[in-house]
Amino acid sequence: MKKRQVVLKSGRSSTTSSSMVRSVRYGECQKNHAANIGGYAVDGCREFMASGEEGSNGALTCAACGCHRNFHRREVETEVVCEYSPPNSSGR
Repeated sequence: MKKRQVVLKSGRSSTTSSSMVRSVRYGECQKNHAANIGGYAVDGCREFMASGEEGSNGALTCAACGCHRNFHRREVETEVVCEYSPPNSSGR
């Protein structure tokens, strides 16, 4: 499941603007299924797949392993995009 968050920032000058694109991905499941007996065992689920539509209760449950999304490793990628346009050179 990927989510994208776009944050727009503009400086004092109208000639410079930057935007930050943040995408969140949930990787492999890290739930320890043998914790109650003092061991360590994971189920091998490689990626979170929501079992329901966005906004429903199933959106937080993995369709592959049945665990809550919080048990899956969260990977955040941030990309900053800057746009610059030089000021008008109408002084001539």
